[in-house]
Amino acid sequence: MRLLSSQPASTEPGHLSTEPRPAGADQRYLLPLTLLLATAVSSQAADVTQVLKGLEDRYNNSQTLQLNFTETYTQRGRARVERGELFLRKPGKMRWQYTAPAGKLFVSDGKFIYAYTPQDGRAEKMKLKEADDMRAPLAFLLGRLHFADDFREYRSHAEGEGLFITAIPKSDKLPYSEVSFLAMPDSTIRRLEVKAQDNSTLQFTFDSERRNPAIPETLFRFMPPPGVEYVDSSNQP
Repeated sequence: MRLLSSQPASTEPGHLSTEPRPAGADQRYLLPLTLLLATAVSSQAADVTQVLKGLEDRYNNSQTLQLNFTETYTQRGRARVERGELFLRKPGKMRWQYTAPAGKLFVSDGKFIYAYTPQDGRAEKMKLKEADDMRAPLAFLLGRLHFADDFREYRSHAEGEGLFITAIPKSDKLPYSEVSFLAMPDSTIRRLEVKAQDNSTLQFTFDSERRNPAIPETLFRFMPPPGVEYVDSSNQP
């Protein structure tokens, strides 16, 4: 039979004291922690606001952009990787010129989108605002980039030298549910991810960005090649 000691509980390191804490002791430790967390949250929010403003200033004050891209489309665990060169021109014009697969095009003239895939022998014309393609939002990188107008919530964390921000749109009627991007210290977007309503994702990695290069207007016009099936969906109600 083991006897209980009548000696007071040890206060040596590694032993828990059974003595009651003075009233308010927990609050004294909790208050600085709460203030620290509140300061960290406030600082993070300020960082996001500053980064978003830097992106708006850069892209809204650019007339043209030219950059290389790697596109990764993932659905149900399967990924498709494509590459090419992207040209952007204010307002809302873009040309995705693919090198892999070669010949593939995705062009916007600011009002309509034209998609052409040589392997399918088919080209399609769609209204920009009604296009169900997740690349369409990128047209607004030049001409109308105002995060406060389009998004209601932001989450962020540091990634390398940049800040990775996830933005939740105000509207739930868009083909995508969130847009995430890696913003660098020079206010460039290095990576952009668009999550669709069906949980598929479209990721773009950008490099070799050139600001305000001379880009001819003809790059944003599209004529279907001879013999290609051409579908005009822009007149559909």
